[in-house]
Amino acid sequence: MPTEPDNLTSLNVDLLRIDHVGIAVSDLDEALKFYADTFGMHCVHEETNEDQGVREAMLAVGDGTGPRLQLLAPLRPDSAIAKFLDRSGPGLQQLAYTVADVEATTAALKARGLRVLYDTPRRGTAGSRINFVHPKDAGGVLVELVEPA
Repeated sequence: MPTEPDNLTSLNVDLLRIDHVGIAVSDLDEALKFYADTFGMHCVHEETNEDQGVREAMLAVGDGTGPRLQLLAPLRPDSAIAKFLDRSGPGLQQLAYTVADVEATTAALKARGLRVLYDTPRRGTAGSRINFVHPKDAGGVLVELVEPA
């Protein structure tokens, strides 16, 4: 993993909290039923994101104030989630952090030598702005940066 040079200490990464953990699934309805029946989780948001090629749902536990579990099912075979499922099967796909400013956080990480997937933020769940840190630069983990709408 890249390391932080001394002259970058003024570029804050400013992660606010763990936002959600993304799980790739082949069938969203089946996965929603499994997580509700097995773990008592409840769906707090569901949408189709054509740009990302996914149908997704955010699940919560308890009072719903903590980090969420995001279920991601592919809409088409060329989507990133479909490719992930083909390569790795269902399971943990990403770890997401809430940030106040996705562009500033992206710039701070790029200054530390990390690669991001998009030149400019894209639309994420519920109108959020997102970017991703390349997994090869983050210990094999796809890291999502989420600036809520």
